[in-house]
Amino acid sequence: METVEVVMVVETSKEEEDSSAPPGDTPALSPGPCTESGQDDNWGETTTAVTGTSEHSLSQEDIVRITKDLEDSVGLDCRRYFSLTLAVVLGLLVFLTPLAFLALPHLLWPDKLLVCGTACEGLFISVAFKLLILLLAVWALFFRAPRAGLPRVFVFRALLAVLVLLFVVSYWLFYGVRILDSQDENYQGIVQYAVSLVDALLFIHYLAIVLLELRQLQPAFSVCVTRSTDGETRHYNLGQLSIQRAALAIIENYYRDFSVHNPALLTASKSRAAKHLAGLKVYNVDGEFPASPATGPENNAATGLAHSQSRAMIAAAARRRDTSHNELYYEEAEHERRVRKRKARLVVAVEEAFTHIRRMQEEEQKKAPGDVMDPREAAQAIFPSMARSLQKYLRTTRQQHCHSMESIQQHLAFCITNNMTPKAFLESYLTPWPTLQYGRERWLARQWTLVSEVSVTSGLKEGAIFLLKCIDFSLVVTAKRIPYIQLSEEFIDPKSHKFVLRLQSETSV
Repeated sequence: METVEVVMVVETSKEEEDSSAPPGDTPALSPGPCTESGQDDNWGETTTAVTGTSEHSLSQEDIVRITKDLEDSVGLDCRRYFSLTLAVVLGLLVFLTPLAFLALPHLLWPDKLLVCGTACEGLFISVAFKLLILLLAVWALFFRAPRAGLPRVFVFRALLAVLVLLFVVSYWLFYGVRILDSQDENYQGIVQYAVSLVDALLFIHYLAIVLLELRQLQPAFSVCVTRSTDGETRHYNLGQLSIQRAALAIIENYYRDFSVHNPALLTASKSRAAKHLAGLKVYNVDGEFPASPATGPENNAATGLAHSQSRAMIAAAARRRDTSHNELYYEEAEHERRVRKRKARLVVAVEEAFTHIRRMQEEEQKKAPGDVMDPREAAQAIFPSMARSLQKYLRTTRQQHCHSMESIQQHLAFCITNNMTPKAFLESYLTPWPTLQYGRERWLARQWTLVSEVSVTSGLKEGAIFLLKCIDFSLVVTAKRIPYIQLSEEFIDPKSHKFVLRLQSETSV
């Protein structure tokens, strides 16, 4: 199985800051990342701030891992700049070659050249405009900010680069043998030779558009993407792509379509299973007690009593196991009741806060322009009235890791600025957002690992399976080819729809 790494080229840096809760009764919301492990529901009251000097220890494995990460980052940067340097050098060679073909005869044997007529001068205009069109086309197609760093080279782009290089070298060889060595006097023929080179380069650019852009537009495969932790699944249609480029498209769609990964939602089921297993005891019923010379009737009776008690305990554990589904049912029902209760309190608190905002806006319209409160100050003024209800709701739904107090105040100021309703403000917290809508420090994984049994430069095939691994989860991707659809036509004669209604009148006799 081949394992390669896909490194997203997104530079992010986040400094860890120690924060303490502000004085007062207003609860503070945690700014912690959404990818950390689950915390206690009462984290707002049980959080302890420890100050002073701390000691850190690193194992040999940590040092090796840190060294490997540094080497990988340096290697990726070098490879990125090396590819950019090669592209710039090849581009300069392509654009300077036609100009060199036109300038070298004037520099080496200017006295032997024939006079360039009207047709020759017209070719100069043709070369100039074609080079300008080629420059704009190359800039639009190739000189774009890279979206990601792929583990292997892009095959079609590498083939096009090799084709252009061989093409330009062959033109230089022919130019050196037939024109430079013989010092050709027909300058119009030299200009036509340069024009043919520019025309060929334009056709190669058209080939690049077909291979790099148009070929992948028609859907050919339907891929199923499943997140390993919670089983969330999406389906996408992809064209003729290699595995590494299909992985890049899937990661981009993941950030747009999948809800943010919240490990706190998974800790409830794990704790429930651990609690259930902790209540079970296993006894050795068939095991015999060691015999001793002093064994008598009393000891035999005690042994039988112990065996009967063990069987009774096992039967009780089995009955408890049979009723565990009832515990799960009532536990989920109680959780849903708590969520509805906290949601109702939150909705009422937010509506009252927005009513207060509208009242404040009406009062500010009567004040002088210098005394008007900006949206940021208004958000800070009404936030304490809804903070406690919002914090309890986020705790109950285990979203407190995904929303910080600063982000909530910014969203509240945004809603006030754009005159949005309380329902529009609450939608961000009542309904899970796509991953991309949260702050980058909450979800961004700098490095993805692509695991595939076949080469990542090969194209997608029927039944292809590969994994995209992140720190906390992995995406399992399965590809299915879109079936060939055969449509047939059936002609219906318009006359077949016509009918005659004959009425027989009845007369009374």
